[in-house]
Amino acid sequence: MQIAMFTETFVPALNGIVTRLGHTISRLEARGDHVLLVAPDGGVDEFRGAQVVRVPSLPLPMYPQAVMCLPHPDIWRRVEAFYPDVVHVVNPVALGLAGVHIARSSHVPLVASFHTHLPSYLRHYAMGMLEPVAWDYLRVLHNQATLNLCTSRPVADELVAHGFERVRVAWRGGVDVDLFHPNRSSATMRARLGGCDGPLLIYVGRLSAEKGLERLRAPLDAIPNASLALVGEGPHRAALERHFSGARVRFTGALRGEDLASAFASADMFVFPSETDTFGLALLEALASGCPVVAARAGGVPDVVREGRDGLLYTPGDDDALIAAVARMLGSTAERELMRWSGRMRAEAWSWGAAVDDLSRQYRAAIAATRDARAA
Repeated sequence: MQIAMFTETFVPALNGIVTRLGHTISRLEARGDHVLLVAPDGGVDEFRGAQVVRVPSLPLPMYPQAVMCLPHPDIWRRVEAFYPDVVHVVNPVALGLAGVHIARSSHVPLVASFHTHLPSYLRHYAMGMLEPVAWDYLRVLHNQATLNLCTSRPVADELVAHGFERVRVAWRGGVDVDLFHPNRSSATMRARLGGCDGPLLIYVGRLSAEKGLERLRAPLDAIPNASLALVGEGPHRAALERHFSGARVRFTGALRGEDLASAFASADMFVFPSETDTFGLALLEALASGCPVVAARAGGVPDVVREGRDGLLYTPGDDDALIAAVARMLGSTAERELMRWSGRMRAEAWSWGAAVDDLSRQYRAAIAATRDARAA
């Protein structure tokens, strides 16, 4: 297949979408498919075997790590010359709008996928009044697609409730179980994370307002000698440093590869207070590393973490429930060990190969649906 992908986020950004694109494109190319990636200009012309169409972009004032692309006519020329069998717009907003227009105008099957809960993000940036407008805009974009993919059942149900059509739970994600493994636990890494003389909690991901990381102060204050490692970067770091002043918190910055895998495996639990994530690849990385999870029961989390087996889920917004879940996880070594190995076994079933197989099936379904519609 010839697949033209449009993405709103690209390297050097570190996030779940870029991770997902990297694993997906490398596997598609290895199977003999060809990908043309239309992306914000990250300074590269090739990515995991795919050609890259570099699009100028501007940073968003409220979130400098995110960008807004400025589509140009050359995009249309490059995509048409590629002769795509299918166009895939990943989390369409601005650049994705160009992908929707090109696909519809050229009568090419269009697949859209929903990954970032942008409407709910607006609440955290003093723009909550625009949430209905955001839903309307995204619904118009997505409903032009032949298929709409979503990575978890709870979020898919929410999309349907907001009027999104032709929604399927697919392309759910995976994890490198060889890289993320319990045997990467390290006393040296644990000390680097600040967990020398007490229980160590870890969060991995963007340091941004919508992640709700301030809530993690509650268990730190309630549990003696507990410490927290915040792994990642983002626009909210300075505010978090002020919020956690005086607490046992270590800001490590972004970690990659074996360092990141060792960080997961060296902690006692992964804490995930976000209520806006549609899936959460970091959850799978934690489980594969033998790091049990305490997370808010929200978004796509319940699709990944089995309550009481791989981790503990608490009621969103309830600090007492969060403290109780962390205390329970720390209070029983036997239960925590069972969750460590149960989570590891669960993660082994989530391969990127299976995720890409699923995506390929969705592409073929979109192509077949478009062909049947033309025949009718």
